[in-house]
Amino acid sequence: MNLNKKQIQYLKGVAHPLKPVVLLGSNGLTEAVVAEIDYALGHHELIKIKIPTDDRETKALIVEAICRETQSTKIQVIGKTLIIYRQSEEKKIRIPKL
Repeated sequence: MNLNKKQIQYLKGVAHPLKPVVLLGSNGLTEAVVAEIDYALGHHELIKIKIPTDDRETKALIVEAICRETQSTKIQVIGKTLIIYRQSEEKKIRIPKL
């Protein structure tokens, strides 16, 4: 899904009060973690994920893999927190068409 800057800003605002739904453990990005992220996206549409690594390259690879495996859109990465979005069938979050 392609989002413009106004839509991304809107989703950042919606995500601000959210708590991380998925926390990556010491095993990293496993199939079970991807399945949990996929389930959470189906339920919430917009989620935060904690990625416990300080290495930028590793974090970038994890973010890319999560977005690819779950067909989601990266909204923002702040520190160790990733915010992603994937629209569900019910369209729970109304994104402005700007």
